[in-house]
Amino acid sequence: MVWSPYHVEIRSCSMSFAHYPSLKDAVVTVTGGASGIGEQIVRAFADQGSIVGFVDLDLDRGATLAAELAQEDKRVYFETCDLRDISALKAAFGALESKAGPATILVNNAARDDRHPWPDVTPDYYDERIATNLRHMFFAIQTVAPGMIDAGKGSIINFGSNSWWEASGGMPVYTSAKAAVHGMTRSFARDLGPHRIRVNTVVPGWVMTERQKELWATPEALERHRQRQCLPDLIDPVYLARMVLFLASDDAAMCTANNYMVEAGSI
Repeated sequence: MVWSPYHVEIRSCSMSFAHYPSLKDAVVTVTGGASGIGEQIVRAFADQGSIVGFVDLDLDRGATLAAELAQEDKRVYFETCDLRDISALKAAFGALESKAGPATILVNNAARDDRHPWPDVTPDYYDERIATNLRHMFFAIQTVAPGMIDAGKGSIINFGSNSWWEASGGMPVYTSAKAAVHGMTRSFARDLGPHRIRVNTVVPGWVMTERQKELWATPEALERHRQRQCLPDLIDPVYLARMVLFLASDDAAMCTANNYMVEAGSI
C-alpha cells in the first residue's frame, strides 16, 4: 500500500459518522476557523444543525467559508480579528454573540506551529509566540464563561498538541505553550465545573492540513512518522472535528479535565 496524503482523505469520505441531537441549535464559537482543522470543525458543527460563529485572521478565507455555508442554509457567522489583540478578540466575540446568541460551546483551536531554533528566540518573539498559541485561549474562556454560567451548562474544548509529549524539537516556545494548555484546561475544569461547564483538551497528532503538506510533509518525514504511529493511515482533519463534536455533545456529559488523543497511537 502506498502511504500518501490522499489515502486518509479517501478513507474518511467512505466512513459513516455520528449525528448528535444535542448539538442541534447549539451556539458554538470556534477560533481559527477559516482553514485546516478549524475549517473542518466549523463544517462539522454546521452539519449538525448548530449555530456557528468563528473568528480568523484570514479575512478572505473566512468570508468565503461563511458565504459557502450560508448558501447551504447553514447558520454560520464570521468575524475577522487578530487573536493576539485581546481587545479585538472581545469585540469579535461580542459581534458574534449579537448575531448567534451566547455560546455554550467554545473551541479554542487557533494556533501556529512555526519552527524556531532556540538560540534565535528573543523576548519579543517569545511573547508573540505565547500570544499566538496560548494567551488568547485564556481570554476567550474568560469572555464566554459568564454566558455559560447563566445558561447553567457549557463545553470548552482547548487544542493541545502531542508534539511535546513526543519531545519534538525545533519549536520550543510552541511546545511550551501547548504544554501549558493542559494545565489551563484542568484549572478551568475545576473552577467552572460547579456550573456544569466541562473543559477538555483535544490532542492532535500530525494532522495533514494543507499547511503541513506544503511545509513539512516530505516523503522522508512522513515515513519516519509512520513508524511511530500504531495505525498506518495519515490523520485527516475531519477526525479532529469528530472528537470535538463528541466532547461538545451531551454524550460527553461526564467528561471533563482530561486529554482526548487523536494521534493514531504515535506517542
